[in-house]
Amino acid sequence: MKKRNVRRDGSPSGQKPPKVQQKKKEQTSTSWKKIILLSLTAVAMLGFSVKILPEIIQQVAFMYRLRLPYFVDLSQPADFSLNHTVNMYVSSEEGISLGVWLTVPESQWKEAQGKDLNWYQESLGDGNPVFIYFHGNTKNRAAPHRIGVSKVLSTLGYHVVVPDYRGFGDSTGEPTEDGLTTDALYIYNWVKARSGSSLVVIWGHSLGTAVSTNLAVKLLEKGVVLDGVILEGTFNPAREKIPVNPLFWFYYSLPGIKYLFIGDGKLFESPVFPNEENIKKMKSPILFLHSEDDHLARIENVEELREIGASAQNKDRVKLVKFDGSKGYLHNGLYRDAKLPGVIKDFVASL
Repeated sequence: MKKRNVRRDGSPSGQKPPKVQQKKKEQTSTSWKKIILLSLTAVAMLGFSVKILPEIIQQVAFMYRLRLPYFVDLSQPADFSLNHTVNMYVSSEEGISLGVWLTVPESQWKEAQGKDLNWYQESLGDGNPVFIYFHGNTKNRAAPHRIGVSKVLSTLGYHVVVPDYRGFGDSTGEPTEDGLTTDALYIYNWVKARSGSSLVVIWGHSLGTAVSTNLAVKLLEKGVVLDGVILEGTFNPAREKIPVNPLFWFYYSLPGIKYLFIGDGKLFESPVFPNEENIKKMKSPILFLHSEDDHLARIENVEELREIGASAQNKDRVKLVKFDGSKGYLHNGLYRDAKLPGVIKDFVASL
């Protein structure tokens, strides 16, 4: 029997091996299949992104889903050592419920024990100044630095109203710039209806400074001038990025990303907050509070805003108090400074 020779490549010696050209064709065919598959996947992902990316960016920009601290009952302010504070809920518009804390002056803490909501509301008209505090873009009214501000103001003898915007804390709804401004306008009117001739001062922090200036301009359109406005840790979107999670700005900076959603290039109700333009229009006394080491909003931009406000009014009505950067207050810690109570008292006395 004749022995059959077998080549090392596995093919019988009488047959030719596959041609190199044939292998290349197969490889090319496989490559094109991969390219087509990847292209289809990319198209599918693009469509998916168009649907969900606006929601993702909205959530990142406002960070209202970050409801720290966890496992707390916001309806019980006494749990946060606010033993002369009542929790309540108001409706800024149909379908929107806002959680609000109302704190009376510390001197009234004994009298406040066991009192109901009506007593707290009526106390707003006792002649003591009332502060409305509009907070920043994360967490809720129970955040330590917000409680810290409430305690400082209460110790000074002021009432303090601290709302959570729609979507924040236990408030319902989804936040937008217009929605937050609507909430602020409602809270202001609610306070004014109960505070009589008492001073009503607005204190905005971070994102809350933009809400505050929006409120001021909205009221000016109705002929109402705020008694006074404090802007802590403010920013200028015309010259810097809003101090939010960097992911928001990552998505916004992607080439052409804004044109995926609205044809005119507007980023699906992205936050605008025209602080600079608002400050040019404001007629209220303004006090800027800013730490020199603020890592989210640059002190240089706040100095520019102060100059803009002073030019629109005068230097006596628009002031900036800086806090030493070596103290480490950053963006949220000014309430700890020993000179803050005196600064606030002087501002209130000037109104």
